[in-house]
Amino acid sequence: MAPAFSSQPEDVDVLAGAIYTWCAERNIKLRSQQGLSIASIAIDLYHAGHQTQDDLLTALHESEIH
Repeated sequence: MAPAFSSQPEDVDVLAGAIYTWCAERNIKLRSQQGLSIASIAIDLYHAGHQTQDDLLTALHESEIH
């Protein structure tokens, strides 16, 4: 079975940067349920092809996640 997420440092940096930025913009604690939900959504979006931090943030904004 393939891993759900590749552990390449670049992948982690892109996802972490987007998640940190998203949560900071909305005063969401990373270790909260909302923070975990955003992380899950960000990973899904990354796998869907949004593989730069800017593209990932744009996709998160377009999903109108609250």
